[in-house]
Parts: sequence; C-alpha cells; structure tokens
Amino acid sequence: MKRILVTGGAGFIGSAVVRHIINGTPDAVVVVDKLTYAGNLMSLSPVADSDRFAFEQVDICDRATLDRVFQRYRPDCVMHLAAESHVDRSIDGPAAFIETNIVGTYTLLEAARVYWNACGAEEKAAFRFHHISTDEVYGDLRGGDDFFRETTPYAPSSPYSASKASSDHLVRAWLRTYGLPTLITNCSNNYGPYHFPEKLIPLTILNALAGKPLPVYGNGQQIRDWLYVEDHARALYRVATSGTVGGTWNIGGHNERKNIEVVETICALLEELAPEKPQGVTQYRSLITHVDDRPGHDLRYAIDATRIARELGWSPEETFESGMRKTVRWYLANEAWWRPVLDGSYRSERPGLKG
Repeated sequence: MKRILVTGGAGFIGSAVVRHIINGTPDAVVVVDKLTYAGNLMSLSPVADSDRFAFEQVDICDRATLDRVFQRYRPDCVMHLAAESHVDRSIDGPAAFIETNIVGTYTLLEAARVYWNACGAEEKAAFRFHHISTDEVYGDLRGGDDFFRETTPYAPSSPYSASKASSDHLVRAWLRTYGLPTLITNCSNNYGPYHFPEKLIPLTILNALAGKPLPVYGNGQQIRDWLYVEDHARALYRVATSGTVGGTWNIGGHNERKNIEVVETICALLEELAPEKPQGVTQYRSLITHVDDRPGHDLRYAIDATRIARELGWSPEETFESGMRKTVRWYLANEAWWRPVLDGSYRSERPGLKG
C-alpha cells in the first residue's frame, strides 16, 4: 500500500483522484487543501469515512505546515493538483495565481526535496512527485489538424496559463538540478460531477435550470478537447504509480467540440431529462446569449494522447456524448451538492463578464 499526498484534493479534479484511489485501489490518501472558494469537502464525503483517508487544511505556501505534514504522514508519492485554475479570474486578479501556482509550487517542491533527501535509500528510490498541469501552457492551435504533443513549445496566453507554465518549468528544474524524481501531465478541459459552477458546463446546466442567460464568449467557435474527469483521475493515478521519472504525458479525451456545440448539447439533454422548464422559457436554447469575447482567448486546444496510451495503456472510457449525459444527470440528481455553492460566495456568473 502506498500513501499518496494529494494537494488540492477537495477541488474538482483532485477530489476525483481521491475518490478513485480510495474506491479503486488499496492505497491511502492524505488530502492537503486550503479550502478556497473552489474547495468543497462535500466532494470528498463519499470516501471521508475510509480508514485510508486523511485531511489536512493547509496552504501550500505555508512551508512550516507542509514540513509537519510530510513528517507526520511520510508519503510515498505527491500528486500536486492545488492551483488557482480559472482563466477569467486570472485576468481580473493575477496575483493569486502567481502566489499559489508559482510560489506555492516552489514551496511544495522544497518541502518535498528536504523530506526526500532525509529518506532511507529504499524510500528515496520509490518516491515520486507528480505535477498536474494543463494544455493551456502550449497556447493556441490555429488552423490545420495539428495537436499539442509533449514536445510542443510553451506559448501561454493568459496569466493562468503563464503561471502553470512557470510551475512546469520549476518542476523540471528540481529534477535536473536536485534529482527530485518528478513527473508532469498536461490535460485538456475536464468536465463531470462535482465541477465548480463558474466553469462552462456546470454554469450552463445550472443557469438553464434557473432560466438564466447562458453566456457564450464571442461567436462560440472556440474549440476544446473535453475529458471526463473520472477518466482523467484514472490516467493521473496510472502516471503517478507507473510513469518513468522525468516523463511528461499529455492526457486528452479525443472529444473536440466548439463551445457553442457544448452549450447546445446541454440544452438538448435538458429538453429530454428536465422537460419542465422555468416559467417563461419555451426552449433552453432560447437562453443562449453571446457576450464579448475574453481578452486573448485561444481559439483551439487539442491533445495528442498517443504517448500515454502507448507507454501506460490508458485511454478514455467515456465519449463526449456518454460523459455529458452522465454529467447532466449528476447535476439533476445532486442539488444538495450545488445548491449551497450557489447560495454562498458564487453568484452564478462567469467572473470575466463585467459591465
């Protein structure tokens, strides 16, 4: 049994990783999470009673507390998912992204390095530091049928993607300079259960159910490769436990869709699954509202996930159609999870929409 320290484990992707480890493997998990606006302990409630689960409320910029956590739990592996992750918020307030994604990653790397250096030879050889990143570090794909590959040069467009690119470089530097055994993954857009409602898919579902406008940036022609979060969780665990030190793997869902197509798909599913509409709404599609485009909005992201399939035997199980149906059904059935979020600090709008 391995003991895996998961930073950001109360977030969307992090909680999916934790649920996968507890429900699908013999390993133990220590969740480290600051519990900012996007961290939600309810996302961990399905596994919180396991004797292989532990939780520590920790800011990854707090070195002294990180040192205490490493010494108390003595993890065999770190899966680093803690990050500020919303592009719109990074445009409105980049400072938090620099602090968490860059300074926080540096602080965690140093805590891990000191812990790792003090380990015995066997523990030291087995230890892994897995950094989870994004395809947005690569910038924009324009025209043609090309894809992001592990060798694609970095060209981040937003403060968010620039901060993640910076953290990727730090992780590689700690491997090359200090020998810390690191691995990196870069994923495409995730969706699925427990997704914080400022993101496109949950925002669209919940706004539609409330009869509110469904904001679409610009003409909605921006293309993303959509990855079901539970498929991603399986991939991340596979990399953390079987990946070669120093490796980088791109993880994608093989599901490219235009943003407007995503919104229209949700509307069609809600017509089927939630036909009783809010007062005054005849069709969910009528709520679609085009708004000013995001500054510096990348047109297309698409992942070549050949390497992780070839080397680690992973491929997504969900198609876009099956994953979207599961996602809409989950939100319809789990108002107890999302209602407190909407009643709290989140106001059911995309933070980048001003005016």
